[in-house]
Amino acid sequence: MKIYDISVTITPRIPVWPGDPSVVLERIEKIEDGANANVSRMEMGVHTGTHVDAPVHFVPGASSVEEMPLDVLTGPVQVVRIPDSVAFIGAEEIRAAGIQPGTTRVLFKTNNSALWSHLEDGFYKEFVGINESGAESLVKIGLRLVGIDYLSIAPYKHSRPTHEVLLKAGMVVIEGVDLRAVEEGVYTLYCLPVKLGGSDGAPCRAILIED
Repeated sequence: MKIYDISVTITPRIPVWPGDPSVVLERIEKIEDGANANVSRMEMGVHTGTHVDAPVHFVPGASSVEEMPLDVLTGPVQVVRIPDSVAFIGAEEIRAAGIQPGTTRVLFKTNNSALWSHLEDGFYKEFVGINESGAESLVKIGLRLVGIDYLSIAPYKHSRPTHEVLLKAGMVVIEGVDLRAVEEGVYTLYCLPVKLGGSDGAPCRAILIED
C-alpha cells in the first residue's frame, strides 16, 4: 500500500484567490520566551489551499460544509491526466478523457500541477479549469465528486456557470489538490474537510491510497 498526500502545505507563501485573505500563521506563545507551551494562531479564507466547496458557496440557501456527505468524500477515485495542450476542460475533453464506466469520483491532473512547484510566482490566472459544457457532461456521466489541481474548478473569471451546474447537482467539489507525484489510474480517496458550521468551504486533508 502506498499513500499519496495530495494536500498543499499551508504557509504564508501559498497563493490565494485574488481578494481572499492572505495566510497568517504565527507563533504567539513560545517556550523559549517563558511560555508553558508553544501556541500558534492562524488566519485565512476557507477556500485556501486544498479545500472543498459546499453547495452554499454558489447556491443561496443550499447546504454547508458540515452537511457534506462523507461517503462521497471517501472511496474509489479515478485520476485522469489531461494533456498539457488543453487550455480548458469542456464537453469534448471530457469525452476524450477516458473516464471509466461506473466511475463516481474523478480528479483531473492538468498542467496546473506544475504550479505548486513555483509558489513564489503567486496566483496564476491562466490555470486550466472546467467550463460549463464540461460540467454538464460530468453531471450526465453521474459523477458525485470532482477535483482539480488548482484553486478553482472553473476557469478564472468564469466561476459561476461551472460551480452552479456542479453544486446544484449535489456534486462534491475539491479544489487545490497536489497531483505532482500521482500517475493516472484508480486509487482510494480520503478527503476530510474541517467541520465548519454554516461555512461555504473548508480546508481539508486529502490522501490517495494505491493498493
